[in-house]
Amino acid sequence: MVPMYMLHMRQTILDDAIVDRLQNIVEMLNEESECGSIIVVEGKRDAKALASIGFKGKLTLFNTFKGITDFVDSHSRVQKKIILLFDMDRTGKRLTSELMTRLQLNGNQVSLFYKSALARIGNGKIRHIEDLSGYRPFLLGIVGNRRDLHFYL
Repeated sequence: MVPMYMLHMRQTILDDAIVDRLQNIVEMLNEESECGSIIVVEGKRDAKALASIGFKGKLTLFNTFKGITDFVDSHSRVQKKIILLFDMDRTGKRLTSELMTRLQLNGNQVSLFYKSALARIGNGKIRHIEDLSGYRPFLLGIVGNRRDLHFYL
C-alpha cells in the first residue's frame, strides 16, 4: 500500500506537468493569434475560459454565425490558418468534422493540433473548453490547501 503523502506528491508532480504543458499551449495559441491565425471556439464561455488562463489573442465565436454554411462562406477566401478549438463532446466532434471537411474543400488550412493537445494534456479530463478555467488557480500559482487565496481570483 502506498502512503498518503506519496499519493499527494504524485498528484502534485502530475499537476505541475499538466500546468507546464497547458502554459505552453496558451503561449503557442497567443503566438498563433499574433501571426494572424483564426482561432475558433464554440461560444462566449469558451472564450472566457481561454482568457482566464492567459490567452490574449482574438477569438472567433462560431455561434455568432448562422450555421456551418455561413461560417464556411465567411472564411472561404481567407488565406490564414484556421484553428478549430471545439469541445470533445458529440456536438463539438460533429462540428469539427463537418467544418474541417468543408473548409479544406475550399482550400483553407485547418488545424486540430491544439484541440488534440488539450485532450492529451488532461488525459481525457478536459472535454469542454470551458473546463480550462478550472486550471486558472494552478496557472496563477495558487495551489494546495490555501482556499483563502481562491477568493481573490
